[in-house]
Amino acid sequence: MKEIIINTDEQKNKYILLVNNGKLVEKYEETEDIKRLEGNIYIGKVQNVLQGMQAAFIDIGEEKNTFIHIKDVLPKVDSKNENIDEIIKKSNIKEVIKPGKELIVQVKRDSTNKKGARVSTHINLPGKYCVYMPEANFVTISQKIEDKKERERLLKIIKENQPNNCGIIIRTSAEGKKEEDIIKDLKILEKKWENIIKIVEDLQDSSPKMIYKNLGIVERILNDLVEQDIQRIIVNDEKQYEQIKKETKEKVEVLYKRENLLELYDLNQQLEKISNRKIWLKCGGFITIDKTEALTAIDVNSGKYIGTKNLEQTVFTVNKEASIEIAKQIRLRDIGGIIIIDYIDMKEEEHKQKIIDILKENLKQDRSKTQIVGFTKLNLLEMTRKHMCSND
Repeated sequence: MKEIIINTDEQKNKYILLVNNGKLVEKYEETEDIKRLEGNIYIGKVQNVLQGMQAAFIDIGEEKNTFIHIKDVLPKVDSKNENIDEIIKKSNIKEVIKPGKELIVQVKRDSTNKKGARVSTHINLPGKYCVYMPEANFVTISQKIEDKKERERLLKIIKENQPNNCGIIIRTSAEGKKEEDIIKDLKILEKKWENIIKIVEDLQDSSPKMIYKNLGIVERILNDLVEQDIQRIIVNDEKQYEQIKKETKEKVEVLYKRENLLELYDLNQQLEKISNRKIWLKCGGFITIDKTEALTAIDVNSGKYIGTKNLEQTVFTVNKEASIEIAKQIRLRDIGGIIIIDYIDMKEEEHKQKIIDILKENLKQDRSKTQIVGFTKLNLLEMTRKHMCSND
């Protein structure tokens, strides 16, 4: 049974948990005192242009100026057909934007203690089945939809109903959905963008300001998950309960007023494990997860496991079990960006390929976009993953 559990504490902080048969699968937090900008759209004004970095700082009316790279200013292209790196090499940021220029930008990554938020002129408006990209001119489809006939069907629906001057990403959730439902979702997104443009046109002044506030994490998670096979949505806050009832008419909602759902459903122990650096494997090996500014490093160790046959088979057994756990952990922790996995060295190329196949297979359960680049010359496996709460 798949359930969404939304636990609100006395400070109005929320845990949003996806649970499958009692096992925690995904976890998100929404903290009352932390202001999230990700997904919001602003009228911004260019402050400084840094030619050496091919970037600029943008004032969006918030406490800190935001950062934009030239690739997020140049027109959006389909990476399958055009080489964005070559386009960037031929471009000069000072010829693209100048101080004082006004831009419509969307926050792609929230600020940290050290860095301001990162923004882009490539606007993404996610719906249930599609992502609407104003000013783009291509249609692409989630790689997680593998059936050829279904891919052709969905592409045909979108291309026949695609609004002018926009690009569309067909989301995994569109698979198997009725044509009228997909078109309805597309129309809602088109109308949303039209309303944003109208707000801009009606502005009395051009000072930096927010023109569109993104949905909160709860709303985004429900929007993504409620169309899937979710049996129950359980909440302990009455206001949240009433809001969900309006938005998810066909789902069964359960309200436990002022109950601690983490204790009620015995989830505290599972949540504590997510914060652990070291995760033990059933075979006796373990993995460690270390996050840095630039990437996340995952190390695989044989630990207590000594095997029963030969060294190569022992190594493969640990790496195989580690791959299954790594796929689980990066989804649970919503790890995004570059991920480097230091597997125990394998001599046989066949084993390396099997490990990649096992990792790919287990990553299919992840709703987020992942890409396995492969093993480097130093035998490190390189992959990338997008945060679930981003709009890319």
